[in-house]
Amino acid sequence: MTRYVIVTPARDEAQHIGRTIESVLGQSVLPTEWLIVDDGSIDRTGAIIDRYADQVQWIRTVHRVNRGFRKAGGGVIEAFYNGYNSIRNDDWEFIVKLDGDLTFSPDYFERCLAHFHKEPRLGIGGGEIYHELDGQLKLEANPSFHVRGATKIYRRACWEAIGGLYTAAGWDTIDEVKANMLGWTTHSFPELHLIHHRLTGSADGLLRDRMKLGMACYVSGYHPLFLAAKCLSRLARKPYVVGAAAIAFGFLKGYLTHKPQVQDDRLIRYLRKQQLRRLCGLETIWR
Repeated sequence: MTRYVIVTPARDEAQHIGRTIESVLGQSVLPTEWLIVDDGSIDRTGAIIDRYADQVQWIRTVHRVNRGFRKAGGGVIEAFYNGYNSIRNDDWEFIVKLDGDLTFSPDYFERCLAHFHKEPRLGIGGGEIYHELDGQLKLEANPSFHVRGATKIYRRACWEAIGGLYTAAGWDTIDEVKANMLGWTTHSFPELHLIHHRLTGSADGLLRDRMKLGMACYVSGYHPLFLAAKCLSRLARKPYVVGAAAIAFGFLKGYLTHKPQVQDDRLIRYLRKQQLRRLCGLETIWR
């Protein structure tokens, strides 16, 4: 049996967290430990997770004081590390960052871990995210090297090589780019589906989420030409022009406010080289 632990940061997820817990409890391969972090919720999230922790030995909870607002990017990683630092079983082989608003099949983790066993250099993986829209499941499309932040599985050797997660917006790109730079592969598993019951970005509002994306691109060290191309490609997606403008605004705001970028010059050079190769149609981590 493969040993894995889960850490779930959750803020105001009373509507969904119970279904996520039931999905984990029904797994064919169970985790050795699961830390669920109540990130200052003002709904019943804390009470729900405590009830499950009282019933299941390997579920434990951590409660954070309500900071009074949703802290984009860094807040979820601060909560994650509250859970990570409370892990008692140190013999894990994989660590999972799992959001509290997902449901998935009973063999989800078994099949994910099978990918890792087949691919010794696979450092980060996970299933693909779907949203239920108008009665149909719709894939949240992403680059081939990207694994959604809601459901990331890290091989321990890769986790230690990249030094864990960056506590700021853009963390879920920085980890994968650094892993690829260090010789690991990262990708989603297209045959494994998770349903995300809260639409990505809905907690902050669509335009605010696009601005947050632009800021995350700045923090990650994106090349300005690649960001411009990204905005142009977004013109054809809702909310069309304003969505692309919001991404550009968030990126420029990073420059104007001197927002700290990831402190890794080698990583930024690697990322920008990959992005320029992508613009030229050459082989990259985007494939």
